[in-house]
Amino acid sequence: MTDATVTYLFDPLCGWCYGATPMLDRLANSGIALELVPAGLFSGGGARPLDTDFAAYAWDNDQRIARLSGQRFTQAYLDKVLNMSGTLLDSSAATLGIVAAGLDQQDRRLPALKAIQHARYVDGRDIVTVEGVAAVLTDAGMADAAALLKTPTDALMTAHRDLVGRGRSLFQRLHANGVPALVVIGKATPRLVGANALFGSYDNLVAHIEAA
Repeated sequence: MTDATVTYLFDPLCGWCYGATPMLDRLANSGIALELVPAGLFSGGGARPLDTDFAAYAWDNDQRIARLSGQRFTQAYLDKVLNMSGTLLDSSAATLGIVAAGLDQQDRRLPALKAIQHARYVDGRDIVTVEGVAAVLTDAGMADAAALLKTPTDALMTAHRDLVGRGRSLFQRLHANGVPALVVIGKATPRLVGANALFGSYDNLVAHIEAA
């Protein structure tokens, strides 16, 4: 197994990132040094209204993701998220919540991401507002992160800015065409492993990582 660090570029509102979660779990449990870094795809200037056309496009993609990954996209998600008038596609609050969860313990970023993804895609819950994300984190046993999210400190905002900035920099530097993506950082120049490897066999994914 590689001794390099594997950086996972993601956005909490990306359906493909949700689909990649089972493979990510296997990597995290394999002993690979894995770091989750948000790329800010749908936050800040990337946020947008979730209109009916985009909702239909997202649902079609979600069905494909479900077939490839086995992940669930429920009727509650369709009714309460995609088809809810006035909903935003804005990952700012969710991203900040994940950074808050991992502020002192980086390994809590993955559990926070999984809780937020499950809340959206399975339970149909709100994860685009601070209140909604805080409720999800509290239910996931991370009430400290929820409290920090609702009353952000300078340390949290600095960590958030630096982490998202690093994610965007890696994304642009390696010419990634979307998320999820893995960046293998060893002694040589960082190398990109594209999303396709996250939706094949686990052995093939490991081979891509070790070859990168």
